[in-house]
Amino acid sequence: MNKTISILGIGGKMGRWFAKYFLENGFEVIGYDIEEEFNIKSVIKANSLVGAVLKAEYVILCTPTRRTPEIIRLIAKEMKRGSYLIEISSQKSKTSVSLAKMPSKINPICIHPMFGPGIKKIKGQHIISIPIKDAKKELTVAKSLFVGANFVTIDAFEHDKKIAVILGLTHLINITFANILAKDDKISLTEKMSGTTFKVQKILTESIMTESPELIETIISNPEIRRVAEEFWKDIGRLLTSIQEGKSEEILTYIKTSRDKLAKNSNLENSYKKLTTMVNSIEKKA
Repeated sequence: MNKTISILGIGGKMGRWFAKYFLENGFEVIGYDIEEEFNIKSVIKANSLVGAVLKAEYVILCTPTRRTPEIIRLIAKEMKRGSYLIEISSQKSKTSVSLAKMPSKINPICIHPMFGPGIKKIKGQHIISIPIKDAKKELTVAKSLFVGANFVTIDAFEHDKKIAVILGLTHLINITFANILAKDDKISLTEKMSGTTFKVQKILTESIMTESPELIETIISNPEIRRVAEEFWKDIGRLLTSIQEGKSEEILTYIKTSRDKLAKNSNLENSYKKLTTMVNSIEKKA
């Protein structure tokens, strides 16, 4: 008999991705979404939130981060004994606390898939695992569900600090860049004049803007982003002041220091080669 997984928030992009993934891996999939309509072949449509979780061995939450703690509270007591509640949000400080407070009959799995709904295969993709009650057991179950993925284990507080840079700052930079591009009334000319760097940055920015506004808002609302964003803003101010005052040596020192520190852990020349390869590949397919 196939294992059963219920996907709450199945109408969203990640919900649909998980539905396809688990169907392909032999699961019986139950779906429920209060906001998005969905009609996915082979998915059993639940009529209510509680009805979606009553018989499922696994429940995965593809729900807005702000609502997730409340949803955990509502469904945990209704889930069957020994089942697993899987939480995938991009912020863990509050959701991890909610998972820890669940009845002991329910097993928590707190993960953060570091990929979007456009990927084709799970192999080689990164998934962050946040221990809640039994780190070893939770990681073992997560690995059995996502065979071939690369797992990193970290606590909730450190997760949110790292994600502030990995997702928060990158999204903040790109949505402001998107706003500048949106105001360019001669964007076609800009594109004709552009080189490798601009092309890659524009593709990255545009791809981020395909995400839902609610998801982007959640990502940049990470409380831990304030520290890195303020440092970023301070450095921009320093550089602009140095430029205006003609302090070339200060600018050069800033660039060289950053480059040298980065080079200790990265092959910068190799990164440039990868950038060129990416652009050439994109232009061939265009």
